[in-house]
Amino acid sequence: MSAAAPLILFVAAIALLMAGFPVAFTLAGVALIMAGIGALTGHFDPSLLGAIPSRLFGGTMTNELLAAVPIFVFMGVVLERAKIAEALLDTLGLVLGRLRGGMAIAVMLVGMLLAASTGIVGATVVTMGLLSLPTMIKRGYDPALASGSICAAGTLGQIIPPSIALVLLGDVLSSAYQEAQRRQGVFSVDTVSVGDLFMGAAVPGLLLVGIYIVYLLIVARLRPRSMPPVVLSRLSYTALAVRVVRVLIPPLALIVAVLGSIIAGIASPTEAASVGAVGALGLALVRGALTLSMLREVARTTLRVSSMVFLILIGASIFSLVFRGFGGDEVVRHLLSDLPGGAIGAMAVVMLMIFLLGFVLDFIEITFVVVPIVGPVLLTLGIDPVWLGVMLAINLQTSFLTPPFGFALFYLRGVAPASVPTSAIYRGVMPFVVLQLLMLLILAVWPELATWLPDYIDGKPSG
Repeated sequence: MSAAAPLILFVAAIALLMAGFPVAFTLAGVALIMAGIGALTGHFDPSLLGAIPSRLFGGTMTNELLAAVPIFVFMGVVLERAKIAEALLDTLGLVLGRLRGGMAIAVMLVGMLLAASTGIVGATVVTMGLLSLPTMIKRGYDPALASGSICAAGTLGQIIPPSIALVLLGDVLSSAYQEAQRRQGVFSVDTVSVGDLFMGAAVPGLLLVGIYIVYLLIVARLRPRSMPPVVLSRLSYTALAVRVVRVLIPPLALIVAVLGSIIAGIASPTEAASVGAVGALGLALVRGALTLSMLREVARTTLRVSSMVFLILIGASIFSLVFRGFGGDEVVRHLLSDLPGGAIGAMAVVMLMIFLLGFVLDFIEITFVVVPIVGPVLLTLGIDPVWLGVMLAINLQTSFLTPPFGFALFYLRGVAPASVPTSAIYRGVMPFVVLQLLMLLILAVWPELATWLPDYIDGKPSG
């Protein structure tokens, strides 16, 4: 049983997750049941379970980095309740609507700005679906193309910092990198920080936005009837310029304050998140949206989302402890090390596995279950941790768009007009999944897209 136990544990967890059981309880429950069976059959040392309390307290509860998660969630929910997205969509729609495909490009740019200020995929997709999808369809846009644009723009919060996905990946990869170095006999270990991942993801994230926009321009050229120009208003150029400045400057200033303080080394991600939360409250106050009832709703939403994340983290921590207790880390190490192609072959297999798992699991489950298992092995093979983190983030981003369980599809289906069939939403996102895979290929060929900015900021010679 001992050799097969890690595989049984992993497959059982995935099967129950696909069946719809709660993630945190599935991970912890399957792990404890397997540990009990292993202890009874002599294949598992039950004393390992005594490490659970210290593992949870030391690795989770006292982890200052993870405190950034609820703060970033709070910041994003405040901005969403303050109707920042509505103002951005209206204004950029006025600027770009006269262009063929301009409304879709406006949606993409708003998605980029919201990603850099909130990082919450669900709120972005729902907001833009409510505000822009009916207008785009009414003005003659192809429903599939409009739906795909909104879903793709909403998922940019996965890759453009400050992203909650990057915060969670940063914590997992930091532990994996330290473990990989200890396996190699290096005890004065280097670290990889969330700030490094933020800087590494900035260029690929912006490049992905550019790829999306180029695709929309090409479609507008080849299929002009699918993306007609939309004239929403006839404001003078002066009035329009004033409105653009008034609407764009506050969120841009907030983005610069949060990301700039991290990149400049002035603040840690947790401290920068606090700056962003205070700034978000200030924007809500200026817009007249800051009320006691709004704060109550923001607090409830933040508590709900944060509780879900941390409960999954606790379940995943128990799962990984039992997995290692059965020798699963050694099984994975031998499996990936023996693949043809060395580090490149192992990386390709892991990326393919994560892409396929993205069809049935969400990014949090993959981050906490799969990455801690494969991360140390890949890093031991000499793969750059920042490049690996950004590759994983882009790959996980596709999980929001891939049917049947892509969360962005569910979010948009919940707010889309009845005239937009589910098949149109699925059809519309497929080109953007292909574009995300293209971005993954570009980054695989040119890792410097992810590594040069962190190296430049840290003063390292470019490789």
